[in-house]
Amino acid sequence: MKWILLGVAAVCVIAFAGWKMVAGGGDETARIPYGDRAVVARGAVVYAEACAVCHGKKLEGQPNWRERLPNGRLPAPPHDESGHTWHHNDDHLFKVTKYGVAAFAPAGYESDMPGFENQLSDADILASLAYIKAQWSDAIQRRHDMMNGSTQ
Repeated sequence: MKWILLGVAAVCVIAFAGWKMVAGGGDETARIPYGDRAVVARGAVVYAEACAVCHGKKLEGQPNWRERLPNGRLPAPPHDESGHTWHHNDDHLFKVTKYGVAAFAPAGYESDMPGFENQLSDADILASLAYIKAQWSDAIQRRHDMMNGSTQ
C-alpha cells in the first residue's frame, strides 16, 4: 500500500510540474524535463507512437531533409544532433509540436508537420521532447540549456 501511495504521489508531482511549466502563468515558458527519467521513459513511448513515423526511430529524420520534395515541402528533419532541433529553445519546440509549423511560419509556408494539440497532452508533448533532448550529448544539452537561460 505504501508503494502505491508513493507511486500516486510521484505521478501527481510530475503532472503538476508539467501543468505548471506549460499552463503556469504569464511569463512562464515550457521547460523540457530531460533530466527526469520517468518523463524521458514516457517520452520514448510517445515519440515511438507519434513522431518516429516521420522523424525516424533513431531521430534520424527523412533522407535529404534539406532538399524540397516535388510538392515544395521539406522532409521531416532529424532530431538528433545533426539536425536543427537543438537550435530552438524549449518554449519554441513545445509550441511548434503543439500547434504545428504553420502557426509560426510566414503566410503561405506549407509543412507536413501538424500540430498535436488535439492528439497529445501538454505533458506528453514535453515528455517526447525530453526523450529527444536526453539523446543529445552532454555538450549539446549544455548549449541548449544556455540558450534557454537555464540548466537542469
